[in-house]
Amino acid sequence: MIQDFLDHFVVVQGWLLDAFVMPALLALGLGSLVEPAFDGIEFFLFGVLQLAIAYAILRPLESWRPVEHWPDRKAVRVDVLYTFLDRLGVIPLAVFALLAPVVMSIDGWLRFHDIIPPQLEDAFPALETHPLVSFLIYLVVIDFFEYWRHRLSHTVRWWWALHVIHHSQRQMSLWTDSRNHLLDDLIGGAWFALVALLIGVPPGHFVGLLLAVRIVENLAHVNARISFGRIGEQLLVSPRYHRWHHAVDCPPGERFRFGCNFAVLFPIWDRLFGTQHLAEALPATGVSAPELADPRQADHFWRQQADGIAGLVRALRGREG
Repeated sequence: MIQDFLDHFVVVQGWLLDAFVMPALLALGLGSLVEPAFDGIEFFLFGVLQLAIAYAILRPLESWRPVEHWPDRKAVRVDVLYTFLDRLGVIPLAVFALLAPVVMSIDGWLRFHDIIPPQLEDAFPALETHPLVSFLIYLVVIDFFEYWRHRLSHTVRWWWALHVIHHSQRQMSLWTDSRNHLLDDLIGGAWFALVALLIGVPPGHFVGLLLAVRIVENLAHVNARISFGRIGEQLLVSPRYHRWHHAVDCPPGERFRFGCNFAVLFPIWDRLFGTQHLAEALPATGVSAPELADPRQADHFWRQQADGIAGLVRALRGREG
């Protein structure tokens, strides 16, 4: 069944390329971009699939068991815009266009110096016949680095100035997952791509790894009373677990001064590095910074982007000073 789906997927991907994208690129004299465009269509189609899953499954969950009832969902609309830009490939393609030359340069330098990142299959040839096992191992390694990227975005002042846009939403919903400053997205995309390159992730696994991370992140942000139970929440990040990460009031204690529950997929990293907080309560979400509570900022995409740049400049000047 999975193979049939993938076969149909590739057929649709090729049809979109031949019918729409390639003629447009050739007309514009951009024939050299046909191959990257094929990859871009893959991102687009998987994005459509993610949106369909989110709306078909996660949105009903929010209606069934909401944590909060909002008489006005206006503040959520900007998160929907972020989600469509992100999931339909607009932001990822922009990130790819900016990062591709850098990643290719690093890859070329490594190969020129006879440094080829080993793949798991090289060290353990038996994994060649067990692609699911190798995929899961790569997922655990990627998630370890994602934990540290996320934690650093809370502890490095200039990075937090960008990442705080994600946390400024007081009406957290399934759409909040994609609410990120464009520069924060660029940094996150670079981090993910470089880690994947350096640990030797095969091209066939890359999109699958990205999708797995995104689907769980999407679920973790839903406005729904969902937990995975005492044992389950030690295995996979749940909406309740992640809600504490977005809480306006962090748990008391020095170890939580930059926040808690930074894990993206697997809570084991929070437990190992002392940033885990487990509680039954479902706290209010958002940040207490008064400028981010400004109604003009709450539902305006470009205002949020401008505020992020302004905060970044202030943080850098403060450090220089």
